[in-house]
Amino acid sequence: MLKQVIAQVKNLFPAPEVHAHCDGPCGVYDPASARVTAEAVVSMTKKIQDLEAPSDDDKAAMIAYHNTLSRYIAIKEEQAQKTKEDLLILWTDYFKPVHLEKYPDLHDTFWQAAKLCSACKVEVSTQHANELMDAVQKIHDIFWATKGRDVSFVKAS
Repeated sequence: MLKQVIAQVKNLFPAPEVHAHCDGPCGVYDPASARVTAEAVVSMTKKIQDLEAPSDDDKAAMIAYHNTLSRYIAIKEEQAQKTKEDLLILWTDYFKPVHLEKYPDLHDTFWQAAKLCSACKVEVSTQHANELMDAVQKIHDIFWATKGRDVSFVKAS
C-alpha cells in the first residue's frame, strides 16, 4: 500500500528535468580548459620537433634524449586526450538544438576538432596542432556568442 501511495505522489508531483555536464546541476561550462590543453599540444609538438638527438656513441646523452622525448610525447598525447574530452562535454552536454539553428555547422566543427585531437595524439604535426587551436578558437567564439558575451581568446604563450 505504501508503494502505491508513493507512486501516486510521484505521478502528481514529478521531479523537474535538469541538465548539467556533471551529476550535479551546476550549469558551469567554459571552453577555456580545452584552450589550455590544446595549447599544450602545440607546445609539446614544437618541443618534440626541436629536440636534437645526440650522437649514437654518447650513451648517457642518448638515454637522456629518449627520456625527454618520451616525456614530451606522453604529455602531448595526454593533453590531446584532455582536449578531446573537454570538447566532447561541451558538444554533448552544453549545446542544444536551438544552437544548431544558429550554427548549422556546429556538429561538423566539433567532429573535426575531435578528429584533430586524435591526429595530434598519433602524429607529430605542427599543422594539425595549429588546426586544433583554430578549431578550439572557433568553438570558443561560438560558445560565448550563445551566451551573448564577447570573450577574447587569449593564448598563454
